[in-house]
Amino acid sequence: MSDSLFNLQQLLAQRPAQTIMGWRDGAPVCYEVFLRRVSAWYALLDRTDGKNFALYLDDSIEFAAALLAAWHAEKTIWLTADTMAASCTALEHAVDGFLGEFPAQWSPLQPAAEDAACKLPVAVLNSDLPALVVHTSGTTGAAQAIPKNLGQLSSEVMTLEATFGSMLGDASIVATVSHQHIYGLLFKVLWPLWAGRAIHARSQNFPEQLAQLLSQGSCALIASPAHLKRLPDHLAWSNVTALRAIFSSGGPLSLEGAQTTAQLLGQVPIEVYGSSETGGIAWRQRSAGASESWLPMRDVEWRVTPDEGLLQVRSPHLPNADWFALADRAQAEGSARFILNGRSDRIAKIEEKRISLNAIEALLVASPCVSEVNVVVCDEVSGQRQRLAAFIVLSEHGLSVLADQGKLALNHHLRDLLVGNIEPVAIPRRWRYLEQMPVNAQGKTTRALLLSMLDTRPRVPQLRLLAQEEKRIELEVTVPSDLFYFDGHFPEAPILPGVVQLDWAISYGRQYFELPLHFQGVNALKFQHVIQADQPVTLELLHDAQKNSLNFRYYSPQGQHASGRILFAADAQASAAMSHSHS
Repeated sequence: MSDSLFNLQQLLAQRPAQTIMGWRDGAPVCYEVFLRRVSAWYALLDRTDGKNFALYLDDSIEFAAALLAAWHAEKTIWLTADTMAASCTALEHAVDGFLGEFPAQWSPLQPAAEDAACKLPVAVLNSDLPALVVHTSGTTGAAQAIPKNLGQLSSEVMTLEATFGSMLGDASIVATVSHQHIYGLLFKVLWPLWAGRAIHARSQNFPEQLAQLLSQGSCALIASPAHLKRLPDHLAWSNVTALRAIFSSGGPLSLEGAQTTAQLLGQVPIEVYGSSETGGIAWRQRSAGASESWLPMRDVEWRVTPDEGLLQVRSPHLPNADWFALADRAQAEGSARFILNGRSDRIAKIEEKRISLNAIEALLVASPCVSEVNVVVCDEVSGQRQRLAAFIVLSEHGLSVLADQGKLALNHHLRDLLVGNIEPVAIPRRWRYLEQMPVNAQGKTTRALLLSMLDTRPRVPQLRLLAQEEKRIELEVTVPSDLFYFDGHFPEAPILPGVVQLDWAISYGRQYFELPLHFQGVNALKFQHVIQADQPVTLELLHDAQKNSLNFRYYSPQGQHASGRILFAADAQASAAMSHSHS
């Protein structure tokens, strides 16, 4: 097969060493610095036995360096969406080691300081090289491992540049999604790396950060439907004048979401349809009055099966030239485009009866009480019986019913919508009403995330008020041993995650003080000693109304455990200048 697009010497031959390769926390990263990181990772991997390695790094530039080095060392990289204990355990028997930012118990490898002096690899990569193993999102069940060779990845990158390159030009790449999933990997790392577009190393998780970054120059936004539909309309999006394109993938974007995004950011999102198995299949851009249909990517063939109406595709993004059958229902619109009509695989077998989860969701979302719904199969505690659980985001009317009549009455109302329309065994036995659907780093609502919300373990500590003054509160905080947040952090010696400590400080600060609405950032954040289960610690909160700040510290006879100063903004636009202090 032909050489891969990602031969390092060929990729960087025409780029001067001082050219900006990307941006990290506002500071430029040139190719010379990037190449030293590639060298360091290559030195590490070249001397390390084994072929398969799990890689997790939050920084996209460092991730790109490790990825290129691994391929030149002829290693296969396994991607995981997170570093939770269950994910790492699933990888443990498939890989020869862990690279990057995994918890210490997995002995992750990092380059040594002297590794940066290693010579750059000169090997010529072949397209047959087994480059990656990615995983399906787990939206409808357990995630499946999907191998990818360099030829498939090269084909995808060339297709993206041929289709969208002219509209991007020299735009830098800003993303709200993680590169640990195939969508973010292609759009945020591999495509810009090959095309020479600057990469912003950090994912932008806060709208205030995103608004500020998008206003700084020519850029393209890589996002998910979950992020786009939650863009607050009170930020200064009018300053975003050089946005070349917005891409959305990973799930369906509603027409309302597409139009609202266009109103806020001045660009109609380009929706990309595909999967971990198939890569990119088609795209659309729904301006006012546009069709709901999809236009296939270059070199992607498609057909609809006459019997079941299922979509099949054939393309160079697949491992072979066979037709690949998807679980999506489709119909042709003319000879060049197709319309999607939902999935066919969301069928559960409950007590020997085939139940369509899509049908249940359609009945529930028809209620004026329901804004959004997900129905999933969950196992009873005994593990012997399967039942359904409904996770519902309520409309304003639904919130009013819940407040006036209570949860039981709302449960009965929604059950009544289903009685007579579906089998009795298909009526959900568990109901959860949410402010919004949970999403992972890829902006996806997965079955695993939803099921975690059924967990009845406590999410708050035991509290005792020790002192209360106008501007100062002291609370005794005791963390129960079965706290939900101990899961995966860590099995043999549970410790309280820092992000939970910060969340509790804000939550109890709002309970006792009148804090401004908008979180702005954290300064002087430090974590000195871990907090373990059943260990009483004191949480001190100091409110400075003039500075819109909340100082917190956790301490005990062992000393200080954590401290920081949390900043707020009464005006959301003021919070665009969010600080970036880290421990």
